[in-house]
Amino acid sequence: MCTRNPLHCIIPPYITERLAQSDDPQVRSQAIANLKADAGYRATRESAQAIATLLATLSPGQTRHRLVYTANDSGQLPGDLARAEGQGPSGDAAVDEAYDGAGITYDFYDQLFQRNSLDGKGMALISTVHMKKFDFRTKTYVPLDNAFWNGTQMAYGDGAGLWSQRFTRSLDVIGHELTHGVQTFTSNLTYYGQSGALNEHFSDVFGVLVRQWHLNEPASSASWLIGADVLIPAPTRRGIRDMEFPGTAFANDPYLGDDPQPDHMSKLVTGSGDNGGVHYNSGIPNRAFVLVAKALGGNAWDVAGRIWYETLLQLNAHSQFQDCAEISVQIAGARYGAQAKKAVKAAWKKVGISL
Repeated sequence: MCTRNPLHCIIPPYITERLAQSDDPQVRSQAIANLKADAGYRATRESAQAIATLLATLSPGQTRHRLVYTANDSGQLPGDLARAEGQGPSGDAAVDEAYDGAGITYDFYDQLFQRNSLDGKGMALISTVHMKKFDFRTKTYVPLDNAFWNGTQMAYGDGAGLWSQRFTRSLDVIGHELTHGVQTFTSNLTYYGQSGALNEHFSDVFGVLVRQWHLNEPASSASWLIGADVLIPAPTRRGIRDMEFPGTAFANDPYLGDDPQPDHMSKLVTGSGDNGGVHYNSGIPNRAFVLVAKALGGNAWDVAGRIWYETLLQLNAHSQFQDCAEISVQIAGARYGAQAKKAVKAAWKKVGISL
C-alpha cells in the first residue's frame, strides 16, 4: 500500500514493490495485498481530511490527550478504545508503546518548541494498533507491514514476522508519522516531487530527534537509522533508511533488496513513481541535516533541530530543496551565528546544493 498520495507511510513503495516480486510466495502474497489495500485507506483519509479541524478540537488545552484504539486485527479505524489519557498500562505491548510514544513525541514538541500537540492547539493524539489489511483475493485480513498517518490519526501494523515486526516498537517511527501531522498544520508540503521529499525529510529528522532526545544521545554517537527496531535482525539490513549514509540501510537483502536512496543531487531520482521520488530523494536533505548536526556537535536537537523546525515553519506547500537550503542558511546566521551558518551552508553544498 501507500504507492500513491495521500497516505504517509514509513515503509516506502520501493520496498513493498520489491517484496511483491519475492520468490517466497508468502512474502509475495502479503506484499501484493499491501499494495491493493491502498484504495480503502486512501478513501478513509480523504473523508477524514474534511473533519480535521473538528478532530483538532477534541481536547483543546495545554496537556497531552492520547487515545489508543485497537483494530482487533481488522482494517477498521479507529476501532475499539484500549487506553485513554491517564489510564495505566493495558498489558498490550502495542497499545502501551503507541501511548508512550505519542506522549514522548508530544513532550518533545512542547518542551523544545512550545508547540501544544500537532496543531499547536492541543489536538488529541489518536492511534490505532493491530491494524491489518484486507486481501480481496482471499477475502481475509492479513498482516500490515507498515505504519501510517492518514491525515487525522496514526495506524500501526504488527508486521508479518518475516522481515518486519510490531511497528510501535520504534519510537522514531512514531515520531516520524506524528510529524506528518505537524506538517499538516504548518508548511503542508505537497506530497510530490521535491516538496514531497522535504515532507518525508522533515518527518525523518524529527522522528530521529524524538528518539535521540528521549535517550539523551549526542549527535556524535547517536544512531541515524530510521526504523531499525521494526526490522527482524539480519546482517543484510540495519534500518529502513540511514540518514547519515543514504543508500546503505540494507544491501543484498533476500526480502528488501538494495537501498536505492541517493545521497547527492547528481543522483536525484526523477519520474512519477513514488509520488515523484518522495522516499528516494529525502535521503539528500537527510544527509545535509546529519552533516550540520555533527559539525555543530552537542545534541542535534539543540541547534540543528531548532534551525530545521524554524525552517519548516517558513516553507510553503510548493517549496523545493533550494528553498529549504536558502531559508535554513538564513535562519542559522540570523539566530545562531556565523559558525552555524557556515555549517549549514557547507552541508548543503556537500549534497550538491550551492548557495
